[in-house]
Amino acid sequence: MNTQEIQETEARIVGVLKSIFDPEIPVNIYDLGLIYEVRVDEEQIAHITMTLTAPNCPMAEDLVEEVSYKVAGIKGVKDCDLKLTFTPPWDRSMLSEEAKLELGLL
Repeated sequence: MNTQEIQETEARIVGVLKSIFDPEIPVNIYDLGLIYEVRVDEEQIAHITMTLTAPNCPMAEDLVEEVSYKVAGIKGVKDCDLKLTFTPPWDRSMLSEEAKLELGLL
């Protein structure tokens, strides 16, 4: 993959991530700030680093599976390497402007 193809694939991944919603908050996981990294390598492996709003989230497994499944199905992606981290811990400062508006925080 060349640089432009990688950037286009990463943009498609962000689009898909914006279609996945936290089950407890009516905002997508990207705008919530749960996605720390989106990177595609030359072998077409998508590397996603994400967190959750709380370490004991009851929907954690389902959310991780949904992200992995949907990202792996994107054109230009052969597989998804998803890492779940709690460093740094998520907080409200990670919300996008769109998320803050949606949640009435602006």
